[in-house]
Amino acid sequence: MASSAPGWIGRTGLALLFLASAVVLAQEQKFKVLHTFHGPDGANPVGQLVRDRAGNFYSTTANGGAGKCKGGCGTAFKIDKTGKEVWLHSFSGKNGRGPSAGLLRDSAGNLYGTTTFGGAHCYGMGFPGCGVVFGLNKTGEETLLYSFTGAPNGWFPEALLVGDGAGNLYGTTINGGTFDNGGTVFKVDKNGKETVLYSFCSLSNCADGDSPYVGVIRDTTGNLYGVTRGGDFGAGVVFRLDTTGGETVLYSFTGGPDGGGPNSVLLADSKGNLYGMTEGGGNLNCAGGSGCGVIFELSPQSDGSWREATLYTFCSLSNCTDGRYPYGGPLVLDAAGNIYGSTILGGAYYRNCAGDGCGVVFKLDTTGKETVLHSFDGGAGGTYPWLGVMDASGNLYGATGQGGDLNCAPNKGHGCGTLFKITQ
Repeated sequence: MASSAPGWIGRTGLALLFLASAVVLAQEQKFKVLHTFHGPDGANPVGQLVRDRAGNFYSTTANGGAGKCKGGCGTAFKIDKTGKEVWLHSFSGKNGRGPSAGLLRDSAGNLYGTTTFGGAHCYGMGFPGCGVVFGLNKTGEETLLYSFTGAPNGWFPEALLVGDGAGNLYGTTINGGTFDNGGTVFKVDKNGKETVLYSFCSLSNCADGDSPYVGVIRDTTGNLYGVTRGGDFGAGVVFRLDTTGGETVLYSFTGGPDGGGPNSVLLADSKGNLYGMTEGGGNLNCAGGSGCGVIFELSPQSDGSWREATLYTFCSLSNCTDGRYPYGGPLVLDAAGNIYGSTILGGAYYRNCAGDGCGVVFKLDTTGKETVLHSFDGGAGGTYPWLGVMDASGNLYGATGQGGDLNCAPNKGHGCGTLFKITQ
């Protein structure tokens, strides 16, 4: 099967080898659409959801809204637990365009995010702006914190932000930096001052990584962890950036059964293990030889090295009914050590969505057994899911990038996406 990931994804996988794993196709869990997007209220919610204690949801849509960009400039939103929109912020281009990474919410209820495009700089020659870092107050009013200016500063931030106790924000840009537009890790302080902490592609053949886009996570001592393209084998890396700006490649993917093309914000457990996904992986018979993705674990060792383990290889079942092309993240980890996530292709409705399947939500237990909790069919329930939130009762929440209202603008025939709940 040839890969036909949605146009708003636009990234390719890497060839890997087949690794069989146990899998279970579960009876459908209780699935509910909480909200359907129609275009003016947003389109294509492809970023991480965040949920407050009252059950309200916050995130972004890459398109739609009231902005005058073609298809809309994107939105940020608050939707209550019943699916009712509380407020909507529409981007207009100069204040940002095309948010695709979701929002960070601080303890006071303020929200922070990035837009891939827009801002005050980098117009002309077809460039739609270099992107921004923005803040939103509790009612959705925006403050523009920083507009990227291009190389060597950085441009096209497509990052979920992480913060520290001093109010600093950390993220990544796909391009920019000092070395051949290899991308950056950046910090923006509470006064809007931006600092490039690291520029990628500083080593031959980008052995230190290239084009980070999903953002970083931060440990208690201030080290940052993330993933990139590039690396020793061109199949991507997991990296650590210390507080002095020193970068260490923790693992270089080989493009073999270990995975290739890491594409998700990392998840860390209490022992310091890191979990993520690769868009390619495992089954060379899948996606025209590029593989259909893996879940990996990276564990620190006593000698200072890190050990990588492939926890699951997708498309282990005929027609990829167990899912294919996991994307985005971060994964969700429960108290028992079970991992939850989503793939944007594959599933039981493998004849739908251009014959690639419309995606699944899955559970992976500690023995490596995968259970499909829900398969999307491309209709009113949504298409191309992104999981990201679990509540105290174990209920799961996520968004779909398309599907829902198939007659919406700007995605007539494809849908503008949904928010959903799965009750376990």
